[in-house]
Amino acid sequence: MWEKCGKISKYYPYLCSRIILEFCYMACNFSIKKGVKSGMTPILLKVRSRVLNIDIRQTIKFEVDAYKWNSGHSSPQALVNFRKSTYGQQIFPTLDQIAADIEADLSKKIRLSADDVRQKCDNIIFAAQRAKEQEKINEAAALEAEAKRVTLNKFIDQFLEDIKAGRRQTEKGTKYAASTVKSIKQALTKFAQFQKDKRRKYDFDDINHVFIQDFTAWLQKENYAINSIGKCIKELKSVMALAQIEGHHNNGFCKDKRFKGTRVEVDSIYLTKEDLDKLMNVDLKDFSTGHEIARDIFMVGVWTAQRVSDYNNIEKEDFQTLTIRSIVDEPDPENPGKTIAKIQTREVTVLNIRQKKTGSKVAIPCSSSLKAILEKYNYQMPHLEDQVINRYIKEVAKAAGITEIVNIVKTNGGVEKEVPTEKYKLIHTHTARRTGATLMYLSGMDTYDIMKITGHKSPEILKKYIKADELEVVEKITEKYKYFD
Repeated sequence: MWEKCGKISKYYPYLCSRIILEFCYMACNFSIKKGVKSGMTPILLKVRSRVLNIDIRQTIKFEVDAYKWNSGHSSPQALVNFRKSTYGQQIFPTLDQIAADIEADLSKKIRLSADDVRQKCDNIIFAAQRAKEQEKINEAAALEAEAKRVTLNKFIDQFLEDIKAGRRQTEKGTKYAASTVKSIKQALTKFAQFQKDKRRKYDFDDINHVFIQDFTAWLQKENYAINSIGKCIKELKSVMALAQIEGHHNNGFCKDKRFKGTRVEVDSIYLTKEDLDKLMNVDLKDFSTGHEIARDIFMVGVWTAQRVSDYNNIEKEDFQTLTIRSIVDEPDPENPGKTIAKIQTREVTVLNIRQKKTGSKVAIPCSSSLKAILEKYNYQMPHLEDQVINRYIKEVAKAAGITEIVNIVKTNGGVEKEVPTEKYKLIHTHTARRTGATLMYLSGMDTYDIMKITGHKSPEILKKYIKADELEVVEKITEKYKYFD
């Protein structure tokens, strides 16, 4: 034995200590039944002490994999590797504790009986089993808690689903308009794309100033416009604030002044009366029926100054006829030079709309131009998807010759520059509302009267819609006020 130990010198100290315990004083050894090569098998415990005259051999209530045990005890090196292995780290802590407790008693010259040894083993094994079971319970509870925990991405997904289904309402207690849902989804989808590109899932606590800088830089790299970037940041902040109110996180960055998106005034266009005449008089014989319908729906938007979600869904029930009585002075046929008061009546067709975005009620008197289009469809306007209207109205406007060059500001990589663009390319469904508000203003209509039709809540917001240039404003002012005569 000593000769063998000398040949494997790096295991010499360990083996010497075991030999001394075994033959000179005391030992606690583990083995399995000879001949067992596979499957689970119980551990055999041998406790010996020559000093105390103890020689106990018994099977303990602890099983091991026979194949792994045999392989792990095939050589000193194999044993070292076995103890370091994942499986070894599962079994040896328990076996080592049993050996340590028993050998501690033996070192104190406590004469242990077989029952004493069995009891010690049972206590240690059952305690280890209970610890493992508790660990599994804790792990399962942690997994369950994590599964139930609302993360930022989970909250966003549920939020989008809820506003689409109408389960969440606006601050005013109204359902989110389909266009608003679409806009919010587009903004938050960019956040999802950012995470995919970064190969990282961001949670509530990850949203800070550094994140905003990184997200903004990525959006700029993807060539999104300033207002698109601002919209993304705004919607993300709204979601974060809502989640905080509902108790899903406590990230104070929600109220940080740096958590905001930049917004600039867009060089949007409006159509002049001349442009509208071109649209109405363009020859559409080479176009589809859909092109004519799209043009007519767009014109309804112009004469009502409503959002596309409202002017693209007009039905017969939305109209009513009012009889308006007014007192007028007419010449008195019996008394020359004098007048008499008479009551005149006239009928006015009124379009009543409850705006989907705000829930506001507006009443719009139908002009002759608007009535002509409505009568064409028997006051039951067809419906087209917004994207279809946008595509068709551009094609019709091009055919109508609305091709003047307009300089607009575009953002590329966070850098603004003016880009000359043909006017027809800039026309879309919202151009109708902007055109209507601008033409009302240029006609001399009072701002607050315009607001009653458009549904805007303040003159400041309305002014953003009015796109008249400086010369048009001068013309309007000089016609209205004698001060400049």
